Amino acid sequence: MIVYRIANSKHASDLGGTGAALYPGRWNKMGSAVLYTGVNKEIALLEIIVHVPPLFYPELDILTLQIPDDSISEFRTYDLPKNWFPFPAPTILSEMGQAWIEGGETVALKVPSSILRSSSNIILNCRHPRYGEVEKLEHIKFDFDPRLIK
Repeated sequence: MIVYRIANSKHASDLGGTGAALYPGRWNKMGSAVLYTGVNKEIALLEIIVHVPPLFYPELDILTLQIPDDSISEFRTYDLPKNWFPFPAPTILSEMGQAWIEGGETVALKVPSSILRSSSNIILNCRHPRYGEVEKLEHIKFDFDPRLIK
């Protein structure tokens, strides 16, 4: 499966999940090295926009990654509590994500996007034994249109 990650240019080369381990997200707890990616470039962009402060025009890169098709778990909307999508995220989601990380069954977890529920994010467990199979196909500068964060 091909997935996409848009990140600050300074940190885009770090595929070890350092950022998420230091600043946990919806699907992981502090100390858990994961990489947040999207199933397409558009959802990767929306996910970064919601975290960009107004009037800040970051230098961004976009990465295209290939992940093993046979190592993907999935949480569908009906697997989640009814209040899964608001911000801040309910704690149960990081607990579910942490259970997936610690279970170690798959390198990737497909989850619905809380921003665009018809799309999905792919969480990669950077400490999974098969994480070495994740292949970087492309890493280029992303031309960010500042009108997106007016």
